[in-house]
Amino acid sequence: MEGSILLWIQENLRSEAVTPVMEFITHLGDTAFIWIAMAAVFFAFKRTRTTGILVLTALLGSLLINNLILKNLIARVRPYEAVEGLTLLIERQPDWSFPSGHSASSFAAAAVIWLNHRRIGWTALVLAAMIAFSRLYVGVHYPTDVICGAVSGILIGLAVCRIWYRTAEKRKEY
Repeated sequence: MEGSILLWIQENLRSEAVTPVMEFITHLGDTAFIWIAMAAVFFAFKRTRTTGILVLTALLGSLLINNLILKNLIARVRPYEAVEGLTLLIERQPDWSFPSGHSASSFAAAAVIWLNHRRIGWTALVLAAMIAFSRLYVGVHYPTDVICGAVSGILIGLAVCRIWYRTAEKRKEY
């Protein structure tokens, strides 16, 4: 079923005009570069410094949970290795497929931004969704990899914010 979805994307949505855009978008998520850059901007201003710290914390949590633990525990092969007829549009990936680390880190950062700055948070969520979809478009993830990565990222972002704000009063006491 998931292979059929990827083949449908390949046959119906890929085009010479869209492919370079999707490749660019997918590479924005490489090493969480775009999210680290946003965290640095937030951190540069006193008023938004906490958001920068929380974004970096959520990214670290996502890296640990998704990339280091879940990927190695589940060890799902990439779709370009398993789905006959699927063409890979970018370089082969060095790790396992499930969950999508790009989706997880993108949604972890976007959730933190949305919780702290709703106006720009919507833009962050749209960017996260675009990065997640681009992973399907270029052929490196199954739909469930991306969905579970997104859910995991959102939960990590929510947890980081919840822990931070619940313990804020205790930190003020010291």
